[in-house]
Amino acid sequence: MNRAGAIRTAGAVILTANLILALAKGGVWFQTGSLAVGSEAINSLSDAIYSLVVLAGLYLTTQPPDFEHPHGHERIEPFVSLFVALGVFAAGGLVLYRAASAIFSGDITTTTSYLAVGVLVGSGVVKYALFRYCLRIGEAVNSPAVIAAGLDNRNDILTAGAALVGVLGGRIGLPILDPLAAGVVSFGILYTGWEIVRDNVDYLVGRAPPEDLRATIVRRALSNPDVEGVHDVVAHYVGPEIDVSMHIEVEGDRTLIEAHNIETDVIRSIRDIPEVDDVFIHVDPKELGEWKSDTEADRLAETTIPEDAERREELSE
Repeated sequence: MNRAGAIRTAGAVILTANLILALAKGGVWFQTGSLAVGSEAINSLSDAIYSLVVLAGLYLTTQPPDFEHPHGHERIEPFVSLFVALGVFAAGGLVLYRAASAIFSGDITTTTSYLAVGVLVGSGVVKYALFRYCLRIGEAVNSPAVIAAGLDNRNDILTAGAALVGVLGGRIGLPILDPLAAGVVSFGILYTGWEIVRDNVDYLVGRAPPEDLRATIVRRALSNPDVEGVHDVVAHYVGPEIDVSMHIEVEGDRTLIEAHNIETDVIRSIRDIPEVDDVFIHVDPKELGEWKSDTEADRLAETTIPEDAERREELSE
């Protein structure tokens, strides 16, 4: 799958869908005055606005490497995701303010329109389709921004359901359910923002990847029959991708060309892992006394890898 093309297409699909939903919900809101539908219209409008920004950001992240950015532009993606989070927080705060104002003032507008019910049900269906689409594309090409958009769409399913409860409350004579539902919508929006921040901060602070991925990296190095051991293994996120450095232990009677070939084979094997970007290997000959025990590397070499991680490893070989 072409990463750049897949990411740009995903951004365009998200933007188009959110624009259509914002217009549909806005029209029903204007016609019915329902606060629950209005909160959903605001939610979709904010989604459309940040989708436009995300599309522009994703365009930048998929540009090829240049002189000033020799490793490419993928490291911009976590910042794009955090911008998404800011938009989500702003939308959630606005909806919560409107809901609280309606409850305390007693000025509540409800609707019994089937049109409102239809647009909210339709929104839930569209958001579920977007959630599955974004998650599939984001995981396939390792794009935190697309995954963040998917998480936002997942929670939009819940907020649309809450808004539907508010509309149905008007039909059964409980108008208070409308602003209460809008309040629930706001907390769903705010939680989405928190999820996006939590997941992308790890990319920015250089956190280590999951244990199964680190175990895969160590096993790839040890799979070379001329590698007797590894130590000082460091793997960390640089943007959404992983940089790896390690020392490999080889017998000292190898020629320079043989040592070079061993190093190249290990680098190539680890780079074949989709999430990995750069690999830096230092070769330690036995006679220099630089072989040493590394309990963490030994533990990772013996770690049981989950089935989904094993399948990922097999596909990348």
